[in-house]
Amino acid sequence: MTRIRVIVTMLVGMLVLVGTLAGASLAAGHAPSVKKKPKPKPKPTLITVRASEFKFVLSKRALTKPGTVTFTVKNVGKEAHNFVVLSGINKATPLIKPKHSAKLTVVFKKKGSYTYECTVGEHAEEGMLGRFKVK
Repeated sequence: MTRIRVIVTMLVGMLVLVGTLAGASLAAGHAPSVKKKPKPKPKPTLITVRASEFKFVLSKRALTKPGTVTFTVKNVGKEAHNFVVLSGINKATPLIKPKHSAKLTVVFKKKGSYTYECTVGEHAEEGMLGRFKVK
């Protein structure tokens, strides 16, 4: 019986010591290591762009805050077109043949008004340009 009491006393003492050390470690600012799950990347806003002679029609013309947009540009016209985002972004689709499409992903990092246009021939001068707003 005494042997069991000694073992129990030793176990309780060890538990108290471990608890004290853990408490002292936390008080000193050493938090237990907890793995944080990385935040999932926000999904891009998907915008469809219909290109034809001589205009673009966007399914959405503005973002409510800065973020990533994937433009799916569908050429529904009879001539080849491209879609270029200017205003410091300077990203473009390749030349898109009639009845074909291309995707362009753009990261808008700040609020503003961004110009887009078709740079084929004089298409922009004929009306293939516009402004995309980030609020």
